[in-house]
Amino acid sequence: MAQRMQVPFVDRAIPAAVSVRLAVPLDEALAHEEQSEGALSRRVAQFAPLVQMFAGAPLFPEVFEDDESFLAATQEVLRESAATGAVILGRGAAVVLRDDPHVLHVRLDGPPERRVLQGMRLGRIDRATAEEQLRSADPSREYYVRHWYDVDARDPGLYHLVIDSTAIELDACVELIALASVSRMSPIDDKAPPERAVTREGP
Repeated sequence: MAQRMQVPFVDRAIPAAVSVRLAVPLDEALAHEEQSEGALSRRVAQFAPLVQMFAGAPLFPEVFEDDESFLAATQEVLRESAATGAVILGRGAAVVLRDDPHVLHVRLDGPPERRVLQGMRLGRIDRATAEEQLRSADPSREYYVRHWYDVDARDPGLYHLVIDSTAIELDACVELIALASVSRMSPIDDKAPPERAVTREGP
């Protein structure tokens, strides 16, 4: 999608930008992100039923200790990326940028079994690895968004477009998003500025 729009794909570049804002070494920013994501993924995978039952409760506060400065810097990066044009993956971007009328929010989803098969095919991994990635990634992503923003990442109201990317070929998904992007560039209010960014959630 980023290639189609000829804009940057913003994902792993975020820690680099965060390191500049916080004046910390890039290695430290990367390590912080990996440690936070890894710790949360391990905890969520271990206690997934509890997370689903008490999704609004701060079950793992130690995972998020001292993260406020990194969160604020990440939000700055998301807003600046959207302002200049980008395809942004995750980081709660659909929530951070939900009041920006010039951003298209997209969620890719699908039945768990088909997502496992798709993960095996695209990642060239075995079933056990694909299932483990699915078990840890979804709850940790959802808990992250709920913890910081008190919203359900699965809420379709956060997105302009929700696509089952296991039932529709990925190239077709790109075409659908591109079409929706063009529509956002021609808003009902002709005086409104055009769409300039796309956020994406999901696998």
